[in-house]
Amino acid sequence: MRPHETLLSVPPCSPSTLPETWPEGAAQELARRLGERCVWSQAVREQHGRDESPFVDVPPPDAVVMAQSVEDVSAVLAWAQEFGVPVIPFAAGSSLEGHVLAVQGGVSLDVNALNAVHAIHTEDMTATVGPGLTRKQLNAALGGTGLFFPIDPGADASIGGMAATRASGTNAVRYGTLRENVLALQVVLPGGEVIRTGTRARKSSAGYDLTRLMVGSEGTLGVITEVTVRLHPLPEAVSAAVCAFPSVLQAVQCTTAIIQAGIPIARVELLDAATVGRVNRHAGLTLPQKDLLLMEFHGSPASVAEQAQAVQGIAEDLGGLGFDWATRPEERSRLWAARHNAYFAGVQSRPGCRVITTDVCVPISRLAEAVQAAVDEADAAGQPYFLVGHVGDGNFHMGYLVDPHDADEIARAEALNRGVVERAIAASGTCTGEHGIGLHKRDFLRQEAGEAGVALMRAIKAAIDPKNIMNPGKVV
Repeated sequence: MRPHETLLSVPPCSPSTLPETWPEGAAQELARRLGERCVWSQAVREQHGRDESPFVDVPPPDAVVMAQSVEDVSAVLAWAQEFGVPVIPFAAGSSLEGHVLAVQGGVSLDVNALNAVHAIHTEDMTATVGPGLTRKQLNAALGGTGLFFPIDPGADASIGGMAATRASGTNAVRYGTLRENVLALQVVLPGGEVIRTGTRARKSSAGYDLTRLMVGSEGTLGVITEVTVRLHPLPEAVSAAVCAFPSVLQAVQCTTAIIQAGIPIARVELLDAATVGRVNRHAGLTLPQKDLLLMEFHGSPASVAEQAQAVQGIAEDLGGLGFDWATRPEERSRLWAARHNAYFAGVQSRPGCRVITTDVCVPISRLAEAVQAAVDEADAAGQPYFLVGHVGDGNFHMGYLVDPHDADEIARAEALNRGVVERAIAASGTCTGEHGIGLHKRDFLRQEAGEAGVALMRAIKAAIDPKNIMNPGKVV
């Protein structure tokens, strides 16, 4: 499916026609139950009908509910079950795969106001928060505790959205993904029933793992209204470095060697030379415009020095052109902010473009060949792109910069994307290491999991959400 194609069953509509798109009396009943928290204005609906995906022609949701409490969420889902109207959870709106788009109309359920820090248990190293709280807000609340929340996908995403998409990011090579860092959830099921999954205990063998079922469900099984996450001690010492390489292949080979040597590096990120140039212009930096690895080391002063020395030796053996150290906190922050802004630097380099982005993840032994093949194909096709990667765990992104109204260019970028994904799956990898399936990767999920696997997922979906009101059209 091309990015400008959608699965629409509800046409664009004005507030005056909204009641006619739903069963008789549905709009009036929603307004009665939710009052002023139910918003019909075109501007608010359009705000909730966009994300960072390449899908640009999807009409906005029919209405937006600004939930103020778990009771509001429960009321919306009970109403939706009664009238058969779709509900799409919405928080930061930073999705890259169309997760929050109302492709079958319905209600966008905004949970941003559910952003409280309910509890911080420093001795247990856990925090319980609302789904609308962002990762930066959580880390600000942890100031003075000696703890931090390490999952860093780049965007200041909401914790609930990160859990729903099983998010990852730059720190995953050392601290894991959301899957490893969520202990418990509160979830509102279709129909309005509120359940709790998991506990604050570090492990459990009690029944089916409902927490893991909901983490990564992308809003298709319920609405996450509370998340209990693991916290980690702030490292005693932190050191960051930039190392240039003559080629992308050598940079990736260095990463593979670092991981295979068992060095507990905290971050290792790849940027190709063209992306470095865009980042320099966007962020006012002077990074060497070569294929780069950005690295960070955590631990005691002695262990950080030992890690850095070992990595320097590996880099030199593989053609590394020297380390440029960022030792002060403000230097490190600027460096990682620049890495996180690589996406926006790419977009800025081609005004009006949208990004079709890959996020495949492959076994570390197959990473170099996967990255090299993706670069070679894009260069041969003449398709503008940027390349970044959380290469420490085998995850990389090709961001194809496309004119969203040029069907031929979109088709070319989608063909390149398909090639990247199919090679990853053939290498025993995955079509998505962190962004999720959403709208864009449903065909790839079928290739990866097989028809029987997808059928089982559909059976789970049907058992929990028999009326298909939860974010329909996504995942399965």
